[in-house]
Amino acid sequence: MGIVNEFKEFAMRGNVIDLAVGVIIGAAFAPIVATLVDNIIMPPIGYVLAGVDFSKLSVEIPTPTEPVLIRYGIFLNAVIKFLITAFAIFILIKLINMVQKPKAAAPPAPTPTEIYLKEIRDLLEKRAA
Repeated sequence: MGIVNEFKEFAMRGNVIDLAVGVIIGAAFAPIVATLVDNIIMPPIGYVLAGVDFSKLSVEIPTPTEPVLIRYGIFLNAVIKFLITAFAIFILIKLINMVQKPKAAAPPAPTPTEIYLKEIRDLLEKRAA
């Protein structure tokens, strides 16, 4: 089998296609989460914390030449975005799993041997009665 055929077989596996769809949906989902965090969640949190804008939180370290800023507020925003994204994906997966719950399988049809044994049992019950 040539390398092209091997690659084609690899690329068309279900897992690879599922992963590609997941990456595309994740990329499309990122701006939604960013907007949600930046414009809806963080302003009330900043208001409760006396007008603090998380993205501007930093610590200044003085150095002989110029001060160095450690911008931990941007990191906090990223952590909150991650948690919201993870929670949203968790809820989405949970809903999908609820919809796709396997239905109870019907019992398998009896084998010919079981049918004959039931007939024999029924005949014996009739004789005994």
